[in-house]
Amino acid sequence: MIFADKLIQLRKKAGWSQEELAEQMDVTRQSVSKWEGAQAIPDIEKMLRLSRLFGVSMDYLVKDEIESDEGIVPEKAPLLRHVSMDEVKSFLTMTAETAKIKALAVFLCILSPICLFILGGFAQEDSSNFSEAAAGGIGMIVLLMIVSVAVVIFMSCERRNAEFEYIEKEVFDMDYGVVEMLKKQKAQYRSTYTSKNIIGTVLSIMALVPLFIGAIINDDSDMLMIYMLSVSFVIAGIGVIFFVSNGIIWAGYEKLLQEGDYSKKKKENQAFVSVISTIYWLIITAIYLSYSFMTNNWQFSWIIWVIAGLIYPNITMINELRNKRKG
Repeated sequence: MIFADKLIQLRKKAGWSQEELAEQMDVTRQSVSKWEGAQAIPDIEKMLRLSRLFGVSMDYLVKDEIESDEGIVPEKAPLLRHVSMDEVKSFLTMTAETAKIKALAVFLCILSPICLFILGGFAQEDSSNFSEAAAGGIGMIVLLMIVSVAVVIFMSCERRNAEFEYIEKEVFDMDYGVVEMLKKQKAQYRSTYTSKNIIGTVLSIMALVPLFIGAIINDDSDMLMIYMLSVSFVIAGIGVIFFVSNGIIWAGYEKLLQEGDYSKKKKENQAFVSVISTIYWLIITAIYLSYSFMTNNWQFSWIIWVIAGLIYPNITMINELRNKRKG
């Protein structure tokens, strides 16, 4: 019995259509049709995946002289975790809830220096009895308190995410109907995703407007520029809320569908990317704080985060180069 006949037999025994098998294998229905029509043969990786899927050995699939899979020990390989419809719904609900909360935490981090700006401005006023040391001390206390609240929020969200950690890190499968439902929901959300990204971009650009207004007015008042800077931070923070919440929800669909950065192939190298990402953002944070405190140039130092965000996608190139060297 040739491979094509064995595949038809196994597929029918499992009760799957060609479309359903194609979904399990991440290929098109036409590919399955060619396999079953003996017009093409899967590559070794897909052969191994078929053996795991049907619980038969590679020998049974590729050797025509082996007519039955009875008594044949399948290749030892980890079974794919199955994600149910209930798990998918729970994950999507959790993602939508934590997206808003995480966005709020990021917003708080962006607003945290505002009190330091304003108190520092007051301390420099001739009519003020407020010392610069007191202003800096109180401002830093407020900043650290706000950042602490944000960190607590992040940690709370991570505890909730831990329940579904396997969705992000492990390769899994789902029923055909569940996959189609997710693809439909993702397609419906695409217009919202695009609109929110546009709003976030516009707000990020508009955040510079108050600074230009302050420069135009130019009434020799440092407090005016501080107020304008504070307004800029608020506008930029609102823009970031759109980016963060929108990105988390979109990433949720990609995690479930195992697409983009969460594809099955990329999950195998995720641990390395995670380490690189952690180191990268720690370095950026250190640069931001060091530069801001040393120069007291808080009104422009936030641009470091914008630049870091633009550079970050290139971090994945490190992993790609690493994989090429291995290959």
